[in-house]
Amino acid sequence: MLQAEPPAVPTGFWRGVGPNNNVFAVECFMDELARKAGKDPVDFRRSMLGKQPRFLNVLNLAAEKDNWGQPLPARVGRGVCVQPSFASFISQPWSKRRFDDHGEVLLRRVISVVDTGIAVNPDTVMAQLEGGLIFGLTAALYGEITIDKGRVQQSNFNDYRMLRIDQVPKIEVHVVKERRAAGRHR
Repeated sequence: MLQAEPPAVPTGFWRGVGPNNNVFAVECFMDELARKAGKDPVDFRRSMLGKQPRFLNVLNLAAEKDNWGQPLPARVGRGVCVQPSFASFISQPWSKRRFDDHGEVLLRRVISVVDTGIAVNPDTVMAQLEGGLIFGLTAALYGEITIDKGRVQQSNFNDYRMLRIDQVPKIEVHVVKERRAAGRHR
């Protein structure tokens, strides 16, 4: 991976490291490839996951929970991603969304399916995914840091726009239950 940073502007991790902010670019490219191949985005991904049963499982469950393949109302779109992240397997049919009369994106629902292996504390897994989704959606919709005379202009949530409670879509997190006995190696 190539990291390009502006001179004299210190940068750091964004709620986490590589997987959380690179998946957007990777999965957008996958969608472009699917479109070029004339395939549905979920089917395109399925066709490459034959030897990756945990990936295939989270993708299939996510598509099922999202009713993938059913027609959508006008001005509603959907997307999907599949990603590995620190030995976990995640799939998300990205928030069905629509645009209001002013061109604002209105988020409707996000489904996240994760296979972490044995989830010692599933509530913590769910909280991490929910928080990460809110930060990721905020960045996609509003993320902007401005610099003036070498100083970052945003200092806290009062001047950095975040999704507000009434803007957060319904988030469904499904943690895949590990079927193997504890202590067994994969």
